[in-house]
Amino acid sequence: MKDFNLNRRTFIKGTAAASLAMSATGVNAMSSKKAAPKYNVALIGTGWYGTSDLLHLIQVADVEVVSLCDVDTEQLDKAATRVSQRQKSGKRPKLYSDYKKMLKEQKLDVVLIGSPDHWHALQAIDTIKAGAHVYLQKPISVDVIEGEAILAAARKYDRVVQVGTQRRSTPFLREAKEEIVDKGLLGKISHVEVCCYYHMRNGSNPPLQDVPAHLDYDMWTGPAPLRPYDGSPHIRWWRAFNEYGNGIMGDMCVHMLDAARWTLDLGWPKKISSQGGIYVQKDAKSNISDTQSAVFEYDELNVVWQHRTWGQAADLEYPWSYIFYGDKGTLKCSTKMYDFTPVGDGEAIHGEPKIDGKTYPEDLKEEKIEIHAANANRAHMRNFLDAIENGGRPVADIEQGHISTAACILANISMELGGRPLVYDPKKRIVVGDKEATALLQRPYRKGYTHPHPDKV
Repeated sequence: MKDFNLNRRTFIKGTAAASLAMSATGVNAMSSKKAAPKYNVALIGTGWYGTSDLLHLIQVADVEVVSLCDVDTEQLDKAATRVSQRQKSGKRPKLYSDYKKMLKEQKLDVVLIGSPDHWHALQAIDTIKAGAHVYLQKPISVDVIEGEAILAAARKYDRVVQVGTQRRSTPFLREAKEEIVDKGLLGKISHVEVCCYYHMRNGSNPPLQDVPAHLDYDMWTGPAPLRPYDGSPHIRWWRAFNEYGNGIMGDMCVHMLDAARWTLDLGWPKKISSQGGIYVQKDAKSNISDTQSAVFEYDELNVVWQHRTWGQAADLEYPWSYIFYGDKGTLKCSTKMYDFTPVGDGEAIHGEPKIDGKTYPEDLKEEKIEIHAANANRAHMRNFLDAIENGGRPVADIEQGHISTAACILANISMELGGRPLVYDPKKRIVVGDKEATALLQRPYRKGYTHPHPDKV
């Protein structure tokens, strides 16, 4: 992945960008840093993105991070130090290895969940039932029934759940939606391409190792199958295995599919099919696909996914993107820019993020920060708090996160079953006319863990 040059041509108009930024989060949300009450906050999963989410929340709201939870004591201690240096009180949060104990002992208003995918459902549901609002990283679940259960819990206990699909809060992508798509510059849109060509599938074969003393590997594994320990699962190693997630489909497609759905106001796909497998990188331990395509069918519109973890991207400037094809033009969107090209005569339009190094100078020194997404993440946090304070659903409400996550999981199920098309009925929670596929909507849990069900939360 090459670093993007943020000094290239820029389209963003000052006044339009300002008004669009306000519409992205709402006037109340924009002033939430001053008006918001103090929240007692906790984080479960103190790795890269979980900690990044927490630091962005600290930037935009009056919060006190009272506790952190992780099964890796080294990672936990490092996160606690960073939080104490950044939060207003300067206090060091209380540290936990057991999130259930933390939920029982602490009175929490907001909990951020940045753990690996296989833990999302249990931790989200337990947190909701404990009375806290939840910021849940995507994908929300590893199977479809988990997602249905989180949604049911959020509605039953009336908690706000914002999913970390922050394209919906990205100022320049909201600009593209409102100024290009919503104003009809594309005309009739009947094809969308979503893709990821990053070489992000781990190709290593580490030997089996002793579990280090600072990691509770059994607790890290939780409800998932217990693999022999062959090195730290942190960063991206766990994403190499279907035991803990849904591969690149679940990791990267969920973002771009969700962005396409948000832009065009699409709900559940009518039909989903997918083909793929391990075609090239056969020597690695990783068991996720290195090549996969999928079709998410809507009325007179197909959203088509493609990923390859080898070879060259179809468009070197848009290796991870969502692209709208209309009869009047094409709009390419990514996390780093957008480009509109009209059919025939007309003005091409380009947009990209602004880097706010003056208001948030800490961004410029932040470890592993996705600098282009910082404003989007802050806006997403403001929108989350606005929903808590003023009612209504956040822009990435749990229902929307569930649809985008489940659609990707259903694509993987289709691939597993030879590529046959699947029609999911969210009311009956079945794949219509397909008992074999329906049986795959819920993964078996490891002994000692109970799979959540939407009727029993």
